Amino acid sequence: MPDSLRKVLLGALLGAFIVGFAWHIAGERAKRAPAAMGGPPGTPMAGGKPGAQAGKPGGGAGGGPVIPVVATPARTEHLSLEVEALGTARASESIDVTAKVSNLVTAIRFTEGQQVRKGDILVELDGAQARADLAVAAAALKESASQLQRSRELYATKVLSDQQIEQIEATYSANAARVAAARARLGDTVIRAPFAGRVGLRRASVGGLVAPGAVITTLDDTSTIKLDFTVPERVVAAMKPGLTLEAKSVAYPGAVFTGQVVSVDSRVDPNTRSVIVRALVPNDDGLLKPGMFLNVHLSRGTADVLVVPEESLVPEQGDVFVYVVQDGKASKRKIQTGQRAVGTVQVTDGLQAGEIVVTEGTQKLRDGASVSVTGPTAAPGLSVAAGEGDGPAR
Repeated sequence: MPDSLRKVLLGALLGAFIVGFAWHIAGERAKRAPAAMGGPPGTPMAGGKPGAQAGKPGGGAGGGPVIPVVATPARTEHLSLEVEALGTARASESIDVTAKVSNLVTAIRFTEGQQVRKGDILVELDGAQARADLAVAAAALKESASQLQRSRELYATKVLSDQQIEQIEATYSANAARVAAARARLGDTVIRAPFAGRVGLRRASVGGLVAPGAVITTLDDTSTIKLDFTVPERVVAAMKPGLTLEAKSVAYPGAVFTGQVVSVDSRVDPNTRSVIVRALVPNDDGLLKPGMFLNVHLSRGTADVLVVPEESLVPEQGDVFVYVVQDGKASKRKIQTGQRAVGTVQVTDGLQAGEIVVTEGTQKLRDGASVSVTGPTAAPGLSVAAGEGDGPAR
């Protein structure tokens, strides 16, 4: 048999084998198709009537799974209302000691860190020019005074007219004003302490030229410290003058500084929703320094408040939510929180006492999901075993 005929016959046999195999595979697939669609012809499909999938344990009334959770009722507790804040210490009075005019420093009458009294001389500036100006003005005033006295005697005898005596009196008044101005300029060459306090570091030297506004030193009255701290807007109503607080500093472990609230700022910060509260803290021993950070603890008394377990909170984008179990479903609800204690959080709005909140399993929940409450914290009347999830157990 020629080779070409042999190749043709082999190709035909191979093609027939491939076609037969493909026909067999197609038949097998056709036999399995009815079973995948719900069984042989005449058998109801899963979508037409609840079948094996819909009847599975764990299926909810709406076809969704029932999620087991642990829940507990929100309850009322007698809680001590406290505020924790971070405050900044400020001097009761504080200034930068400066000169009013450009002048040379002739004497420095303080030492760094010295406690000074009100009116004590701190710095003396060159007053030669000011004294000379005062002497000139005083001489002119003296001459005017003598002229005025003589003029009044002449005016009494009608030698001088009203216009002349008025002009002489005006000259006297102008010279008196010049004396007062010269005396004020001379006074500016002596810088005194406007209140009792402690001076800071010296920033000028004798013989140096100081400009107006240049800081020579600082003066702080720290016998009483102003303690400023911020509190949330929700506790502003409780911030009243006279409340006692305790403050602590990391610089003095174990030391407690006691003070009283004296005022509350008239404005609430629109960005942080907080308000500044000011307290006065006695500082007779001088331990507290302006600028120090202090941890503030303030008690507002006790009250009966609504609390939930801390693990029930679901924070999202700055808001706080809880899942409330109602009729076998989890309802996502926004709440407002207040003070926190160990393991519990105060709820100020959005929840009522006795409502059941989910404490375990919140990460698996969504709003409206079917749930079954399991565990020892299940409230009476709630389904404890997994079931249809359609409400309280009957």
